[in-house]
Amino acid sequence: MESINISMSNSAPGADPSPAPHPAMSIDKLFPALLECFGIILCGYAAGRANIITSTQAKGLGNFVSRFALPALLFKNMVLLDFGNVIWPFLWSILVAKLSVFFIVCVLTLLVTSKDTRFSKAGLFSIFATQSNDFALGYPIVEALYRNTHPEYLQYIYLVAPVSLMVLNPIGFAFCEVQKRRGEHVQHQSKLYVVGVVLLQVLRNPIVFMVVVGIASHFLLGQKIPPFMEEFVDGLANSFGGAALFYLGLTMVGQLRKLTKSTVVALILLITAKLLMMPLICRGMVEVLDSGNISSLNHSSLSNYAFLYGVFPTAPSVAIYAAHYNMELQVVTSGMVISTFLSAPIMYVSAWLLTIPWMDPKPLASALQNISFNISIVSLFALVWCVAVKIMSKKFCRLPHMFTVNLFVAQLGVCIGMIAWNFVVVKDNFIGQVFTFTLLYGSLYSTYIWPGLIAMSLYLLKRNEHLTVQPGIIMIIGWGVPMFAISILLMAGEKMQDTIDSAFFFGTSQIFCTSVVLCVGIVVAGLSLMLLSRGAQEYHILEQETANSTAEDLRADNSVQAGCTIEQPSIEDDIRPECQGCQCSSASVQSMDNMIINNSVKDTSSTQKGQCGRCCDSSHCLLVEEEEKWQSADKQIARHVLLCLLLTVSLLANLSSCLWWLLSSVPGRLYLELQFFCAVLNFGQGFISFGIFGLDKHLIILPFKKRLANLRQAFGQEAAIQSDVSEEIRLTCNQFLKYHKEQCVQDIVHKKRCGKRSIAETFLGSEMVQWLQTVGLASDQGEALLYGSRLLEGGVIHHITHNYGFLDDTLHYRFTENMANH
Repeated sequence: MESINISMSNSAPGADPSPAPHPAMSIDKLFPALLECFGIILCGYAAGRANIITSTQAKGLGNFVSRFALPALLFKNMVLLDFGNVIWPFLWSILVAKLSVFFIVCVLTLLVTSKDTRFSKAGLFSIFATQSNDFALGYPIVEALYRNTHPEYLQYIYLVAPVSLMVLNPIGFAFCEVQKRRGEHVQHQSKLYVVGVVLLQVLRNPIVFMVVVGIASHFLLGQKIPPFMEEFVDGLANSFGGAALFYLGLTMVGQLRKLTKSTVVALILLITAKLLMMPLICRGMVEVLDSGNISSLNHSSLSNYAFLYGVFPTAPSVAIYAAHYNMELQVVTSGMVISTFLSAPIMYVSAWLLTIPWMDPKPLASALQNISFNISIVSLFALVWCVAVKIMSKKFCRLPHMFTVNLFVAQLGVCIGMIAWNFVVVKDNFIGQVFTFTLLYGSLYSTYIWPGLIAMSLYLLKRNEHLTVQPGIIMIIGWGVPMFAISILLMAGEKMQDTIDSAFFFGTSQIFCTSVVLCVGIVVAGLSLMLLSRGAQEYHILEQETANSTAEDLRADNSVQAGCTIEQPSIEDDIRPECQGCQCSSASVQSMDNMIINNSVKDTSSTQKGQCGRCCDSSHCLLVEEEEKWQSADKQIARHVLLCLLLTVSLLANLSSCLWWLLSSVPGRLYLELQFFCAVLNFGQGFISFGIFGLDKHLIILPFKKRLANLRQAFGQEAAIQSDVSEEIRLTCNQFLKYHKEQCVQDIVHKKRCGKRSIAETFLGSEMVQWLQTVGLASDQGEALLYGSRLLEGGVIHHITHNYGFLDDTLHYRFTENMANH
């Protein structure tokens, strides 16, 4: 976050504003163009959602768009294109920017993903980040903005898109072909064969073919389509716009349902590359490669146009590529939907800022101050809640939650510092301003460092269950490095006069210091996340491995306790009738190894002697105590990875803002948009923390559901709900009881000791989820959870305490006895 002085040079932050030249675009037609585009997209989505147009019919429309309408549109514009008006440095800038993003995404994907899917992800993810929806969505928006001022800008879309298709996409296809042949275990085919297959695939693409034919016809026909075929070509070309947008809406139906834990991380990185990295690199390349432009106004207009071009969302054809290779379809389709709807507000706000004739820095700085203040107040309450959750769940003294609490405290310091700054800055009290600035930026710099340290601790914990580095050393680094940077800034920096912006309190030296801290945080977080991901195919696997290791630790600990306190009773001889009601002794926690009596149980038709027959009391049942220990020892690896990843993205945005200020003599109006975005990220970190850790499943969500169920039962609604089970649930339960229950009992049900004199036949929710996928009753985790929830609602299974729904977790469930003989 840097000073708001967008219209003047960064060397004169206190200068008076002067009117800027007339804007190079018109926003009057932008909103109608956006409404037209997204209105047609929503119509297509509604048609697909209501099944008015089936998925099979949608494929036919997609074939028409990609094989007839778009090739005709490209042919027409290639013939009519005027190469004399092309500013070639701008074109090279966009191509170099796309190549840079393609290379960055490809290399990072190859470094962090597993060998099984490395090449397919590298190819498809790189295409995702660089292939924009130029014709269906980009062209109408560019036409609305520039037709009256720079109509020649429209032709760049027809020049950039085909080159991207012919240069970058073949590289991605080559990676996919390599992965495909590795999956088929075909090793004898040469690299030349793969190159030939890719080139043949590119040449067979009607879009590429018609671009080549169009360029040849451009010179042969003299920039004019023959009259006898002009109407035919126009008819096909004009049908592209509405049909393509409608088809885009059809392809969005049901895509977000496919989101899983394993796809969220990839989606965040891809959308960051597409909507943050791409526009910034496009603008930067134009600034560098088009620096020889005689007209400074035209140079500024081209750089702004490059930024808008970079925001265009991903083209639907990427999903077709993913489906063709049957690789990464969930990530690509979900990302296409999200990027499409995120790009609309970014494009509108960017265009609106670029059309404002002049901006006074002081009102803008005041507006930014008010936004930061308001966000800090709300974020403060969210962070207090997060800290309270960590304390109440007793996780604050465990790793890595201990470091997460330190991050929350730093975020709290940022909010308190900004609230205090809002009152101190208006007073002429230099000492008070320095103390408040130290609190604000010391805490802010600490939030830049802690994500990397948390990610590093996750990697160290993955290598060794016990952290090899003392936690105190990491905490000293997390707070010491920011305070060291602040000390240098206070000694070497020079206070700027007449500024209320805390980000520019010490001028350019503060921007430079912030950049250094951001670089350190990004490098540490990026390397740690990269090392953490290597060797694990998906992040949710890390979480499962952690749960398993936790269970083993608990078993070992409990075994020691049991050996020191009580002798294990005999199952056959020592079970008494009075223990059948699960009034379990809680004198000591028995060995988990002794809880598992048999690996399989073939008959659950009746409650055996000594078996736990009623719901368990958390104050007595050893199984409930085991669940509570599992919950408190959960490292929540996936949640921490997601937190570090989101905060690292915010660090990249802040670093982009700093570099934009340091490297641009006139930051421009788009800098204002980045400023407000960084302010929301810096002072709204509490929202991210609350969204990930604030709603603890075992402490808040599940008890809330239990209380809600109790209220419904108190009002006499539970019996009516149970009796009114849907036909779908009834059929699922009958099918399971008739065909699958016996095998399920043999595979996953175990006899476990739940008290000193009692046992219970139970299975874990995570075991049931895995079993349902193994036997083919569910294709993924989401379907398995849905299937298990139906069994629970139908009364086939229940949790041992009846307090939980069906979850993919280390919770104990059992089959209902009155369903055993169904």
